Amino acid sequence: MKKTLLSSFFLFTVGYAMAGGILTNTNQSAMFTRLQARDAIIDLDAVYYNPAGLNFLPDNGLFVSLNNQTLGQTRTIKSDYMYLNDGNYQGKVSAPFFPGIYAGYKLDKIVISLGFNPIGGGGGGIYEKGLPSFEYPVADLVPSLSSQGAQGYNLDAYFKGSSVYFGYQLNVSYKINDKLSVALGGRYVQAKESYSGYLKNIELNMGGTWMPASDVLNGFAAQASARATAASSAAANMEPIITAGNGGLTFEQAQNNGIIDATTRAQLEGGLSELGISPTGLTLAQAQGAYSSAATSLTATAAKSTATASILQDQEVEYEKSASGITPIFSINYKLNDQLNFAFKYEHKTELIFENSTKKDFTTGFTSDGAPVTQFPDGEKAHLDLPTQISIGATYRPVKPLLISTGYHTFLDKNANWNGKEQLLNHNSWEFALGLEYTLTEKILVSAGWLKTSTGATEAYQTDLSYSLPTNTFGGGFAYDINKMIELNLAGSYTMYQQGEKNFLHDIGGSGTMVPVKETYDKDVWIVSLGLNFRF
Repeated sequence: MKKTLLSSFFLFTVGYAMAGGILTNTNQSAMFTRLQARDAIIDLDAVYYNPAGLNFLPDNGLFVSLNNQTLGQTRTIKSDYMYLNDGNYQGKVSAPFFPGIYAGYKLDKIVISLGFNPIGGGGGGIYEKGLPSFEYPVADLVPSLSSQGAQGYNLDAYFKGSSVYFGYQLNVSYKINDKLSVALGGRYVQAKESYSGYLKNIELNMGGTWMPASDVLNGFAAQASARATAASSAAANMEPIITAGNGGLTFEQAQNNGIIDATTRAQLEGGLSELGISPTGLTLAQAQGAYSSAATSLTATAAKSTATASILQDQEVEYEKSASGITPIFSINYKLNDQLNFAFKYEHKTELIFENSTKKDFTTGFTSDGAPVTQFPDGEKAHLDLPTQISIGATYRPVKPLLISTGYHTFLDKNANWNGKEQLLNHNSWEFALGLEYTLTEKILVSAGWLKTSTGATEAYQTDLSYSLPTNTFGGGFAYDINKMIELNLAGSYTMYQQGEKNFLHDIGGSGTMVPVKETYDKDVWIVSLGLNFRF
């Protein structure tokens, strides 16, 4: 059994990024959910979206914004691999609590602000029947062992994962003049991903009888070992005859010369035939070499079958990996007049080096000396950086009740370190957003927005566990001033993903027989958001 049986089991982040790049979340407030374009907005969530814009808040004093988003995502994967029992797979990802908390104090030209939010991840996912990559190697057993009577398989696979990258942000904003302000800040990112799951009850239908797959392979190992012993014994029994100088004789010549009798000849020739070797014309030395070579090959086959049987037994995994890093942040806000505002924000790459903490692990193979190779070695480290993010935005108020907001973001994914996977992108991901907000009364405003996301993921980048698709998100909602100090925001959004696919050649059981396989990927995400803004 190749290492691929388990090598893909837990290699993805259970994240959302329905707004944002491949790893980065930018849906960070209820106000964002209802507008989708916050890059140049002067409001309390500007702590995250436009720190320099906080200087243009109308009043000095303390402000606080409390937000929560409840999110649900469905991931759908299909495979047309002919030997799968069922090529349809679905994962449910949920995040009942996705907070965005912001606070700050404005005093004339200076604003000091704090933010807390899930800058990446933020959800937990469950795959009740695993994924194609879990099942391919097990399904391969059927064609690989068809000559031994294999007719079908069963597999019980389960996966559960959670991921969250909490960001703790601090900004200092300074108003240079009536039009221009700047801000410097930083975010401390604390990331953790936790995974658990199992592969159990792997069975094979052998000629109509269901058997544990490990028992089947152990049986093959025992047969191969017995045949290896027999071949090795035959080679050893021939040694005195060959040492006596008769190695150049054929079996017929050796019998005619009285060196071996008819029974011995029949046994030796029959043994070769059972090994699939024709004894006709072979000298005794060549026959001994054939027996020795077969014994070596059968011993290796027995060892491989034993190792495969071990991997096919029930296995569990439980591990987590964690990392931390710092994100430098710089922003500029230019307010031309009361109608037109521009903003720019630069977030530097956050270097994250994850380290495994493993309680239970899968055995995926064995070294040449028999030592087990595990999937997630305790203490192993790997890079998964949050990429540099550049945002620009503008707002325009053509008439007092109406606000038009737009923004563009790009994520420098190709410059991040994702352990080489960044090389499978053909361009950096980007977003474009457009939103409209209208004040109905002194207390109520409504808004709606659209966000387009483009990803640079190629077919080579995509896997059933980690795929990135272009999206269109539509959101809307309202804000209500409860009183002069408190504002309520309620909003919802829905993200539609463009279906993706991957075409590749699958090697059946490591045999070298390649068959074409197509996987298709889809998602959808819904969000309901609630926020309260306080001005003191």
